[in-house]
Amino acid sequence: MKAPGFWSRPPRLRARLLSPLGAIYAAATARRVARPGQRVGVPVICVGNLTAGGTGKTPTVIALLQMLAERGVAAHVVSRGHGGRLAGPVRVDPARHTDAEVGDEPLLLAAFGPTWVARDRAAGALAAIRAGAGAILLDDGFQNPSLVKDLSIVVVDAGAGFGNGRVIPAGPLREPVAAGLARADFTLTIGAGTVVLPQPPTRLRGRLVPLTTGMDWTGLPVFAFAGIGRPQKFFDTLSDLGADLRGTEALADHQPLTPALLRRLGERAARLSAQPVTTEKDAVRLPPSLRGQVLALPVRLEIEDSAPLEAALSELGL
Repeated sequence: MKAPGFWSRPPRLRARLLSPLGAIYAAATARRVARPGQRVGVPVICVGNLTAGGTGKTPTVIALLQMLAERGVAAHVVSRGHGGRLAGPVRVDPARHTDAEVGDEPLLLAAFGPTWVARDRAAGALAAIRAGAGAILLDDGFQNPSLVKDLSIVVVDAGAGFGNGRVIPAGPLREPVAAGLARADFTLTIGAGTVVLPQPPTRLRGRLVPLTTGMDWTGLPVFAFAGIGRPQKFFDTLSDLGADLRGTEALADHQPLTPALLRRLGERAARLSAQPVTTEKDAVRLPPSLRGQVLALPVRLEIEDSAPLEAALSELGL
């Protein structure tokens, strides 16, 4: 679903009216995260956020997979598999599974390291350990209490911040900012923008950088579509690369790419005489017949100063 517009604006009547429901949601989250979790014998590193929707968690998990691989650590990702129908635990196989089975993010992550889908995160972690995992990367599990987390990173989209500062359904927050940050070891703000963090844990800053693939985007007529947390970021990246952005379509996060939708997007690109372009995450949901016709623009996370994170990993013995 797309986030309501009032979530990103200063609180007005609608947000105030929904605030009592937000208080109930926040209380339920507080009770849930207070439950005791299970230790599984290897370090568990959680990458999560405080808001509904995307903030850059997937690029952060990819960066951690690569960072740990450079240290000789066989890290496995455990994800709930949002949008997929398999309960798991199941190891994601990009050659066999579809996004309808395991979700788009696990399908993308599996290209970078062993990835498991499990609605029971503890069961997923144990399955990963039996398969040789030396560390667990818990994708989007910050509000899930099933595992004890040895290191937690809260990812924040610096351009969007925490919206109107209210809890669902009055705003985008899964829990109050102060309560969430009290459990975090790091915040990672991604992109340009000023985010005020009350009594923050150690702050990291990063940016998403287009991967150099040899593709020259300068002057290329493109029609861009994206189903991520904030599609405008993707459209702005294409413009910054010099592409001739002739049209855009912002889809809901994880929106299914149905045959009717894909047909409409293709027709619009043809009318604009433009090359269809999408994100790496959306591209894994394309049917095989279209993957050669739609370009994907991959991005990677660059952390300005990763020394505090590297030190924390070392303290965990990684």
